[in-house]
Amino acid sequence: MSLKKTYSSDGKKCTVVFSVNVNAAAGAEKVNLVGDFNSWDETSIPMKKGPDGSFSVKKQLDTNKEFQFRYLLDGKTWINDWKADKYVRSEFANDDNSVVDTTIAKPKKTAKKPAPKSAPKTADKKPAAKKATGSTTKKTAKK
Repeated sequence: MSLKKTYSSDGKKCTVVFSVNVNAAAGAEKVNLVGDFNSWDETSIPMKKGPDGSFSVKKQLDTNKEFQFRYLLDGKTWINDWKADKYVRSEFANDDNSVVDTTIAKPKKTAKKPAPKSAPKTADKKPAAKKATGSTTKKTAKK
């Protein structure tokens, strides 16, 4: 199971390839894609069966939206997509619905490192030598 998304150049449409692998299809003869995008019509989007027993269909959807959906096997068994973008509780059944999210991913911004602060330029000066005063004082302890 998988969802493969490609976006139109104008960013208004997202073509999604919905796939049900042979294991998930469990020997089904027909699989339909059912969801928000077809008013949950159980027959309007039949999926094409591949030679290996998997099923797939392309569906063009509006971008920047979420659509709930499920797969219907042989008109009687409902399954979710194991690789859906997320899952939400169904309003009509004691089960979850799969969700495909067509939001266009924004490119991640890479944080620019600030330019290193340059140290103020100083003339190459040697520390001034301490001048000797010529006298030394010695402290003596009083007894």
